[in-house]
Amino acid sequence: MNPNEKVTIQAVSSRRELNQFVRFPYSLYEGDEAWVPPLVGDYKKYVEGEGNYLNQSGPSKKIIALRDGKVCGRLLVGINQHLNSHKKLKDGYISLFECVNDQQVADSLLDYAETWLLQRGMEYVKGPLSLPGGDDNRGFLIDNFSDSTLIMNTYNKPYYPELFVKYGFQKYCDVYAYKSDSANENIKRYEKIAPYAMERYGFRVDPINLKNIDIEMKDIKRIIDKAMPTDWEDFIPPGDEEIDLIAKQLVPYADPDLIYIARTVEGEPIGFNIALPDYNEVLIKMKGHLLPFGILKYLYYKNKIRKIRFFVLFVVPEYQKKGVSSAIYWHTFRAAVKRGYDFVEGSTIWDYNEPMKRDIEKYGGEIYKTYRLYKKRLSNHYGSTGEE
Repeated sequence: MNPNEKVTIQAVSSRRELNQFVRFPYSLYEGDEAWVPPLVGDYKKYVEGEGNYLNQSGPSKKIIALRDGKVCGRLLVGINQHLNSHKKLKDGYISLFECVNDQQVADSLLDYAETWLLQRGMEYVKGPLSLPGGDDNRGFLIDNFSDSTLIMNTYNKPYYPELFVKYGFQKYCDVYAYKSDSANENIKRYEKIAPYAMERYGFRVDPINLKNIDIEMKDIKRIIDKAMPTDWEDFIPPGDEEIDLIAKQLVPYADPDLIYIARTVEGEPIGFNIALPDYNEVLIKMKGHLLPFGILKYLYYKNKIRKIRFFVLFVVPEYQKKGVSSAIYWHTFRAAVKRGYDFVEGSTIWDYNEPMKRDIEKYGGEIYKTYRLYKKRLSNHYGSTGEE
């Protein structure tokens, strides 16, 4: 690839271009043991909006950068109109950014994204963010490039943050991954505290019933509606369609012993968590392909998973200081140890989520990875994307 050759940007519109967009990371990260290749077929569906809220949230555009006819970068730029409307913002977002170590290539991709957003009336761009309705591809990893990447979490080349900073992006916020393990003595002391809190404040903690998932998800939605802080600029409670989507994603991969819903003795839902086995331990053996032997590897390795990722925990305000989170943590930890899991990652925790950070650190969790999100005010001097 000639570094003096001009970089051209191509909007993805054909099947061939989509395949180039999808497959670029597989060559970029070849030989990098910390990157886990997703199954190609599933990943193609994902970038087209299946399993997330990409196509329902607002317009988006996938682009690739070409030099000498070869792909050297890509990104997705979009607008989450639901979030903007709810929070009164004029923000665009960048996701799925991948790039060779070349500022010219990164600048070309980001120039296109800025112009595209300006043409649609946006004032700021943030990124990299998850696709709407997702909980992955959030931020650039800025430290610890050696530990393995857990399910639905981010890994990137170490030079990505510098490409963004040199372009003019500034830090927006950091999000953290915490770690703990089965030898954590801090959390074991909750063996007595959790039952005491449950009896004193009148609530129970039950594993999710996947056979009755529709009712369970309605209870989860009620909890989120009450518990999500209104001052979180980047989040709004999911609608009914998003909840249905989460349920469809959850059922095939969930271990019901790792997901709990807390309810009062009268049955009112007051808290829940979602944790999943680290299927990346299986995917890394499959090398991105289900056939010819991938399915056999999946069946063999799925029962050997030893890590879990703790995604989220919400408790309604009136029960946030009554031991509900402690009880949920304890039930999850006890079940995980019983099932043979020995490592827990809690992620990703936004730096402004002080209550969650305090909870995790109180239970002995420690930060072991940091991801950074960036923000930039859009500037109108790039010309046109060539689109109407």
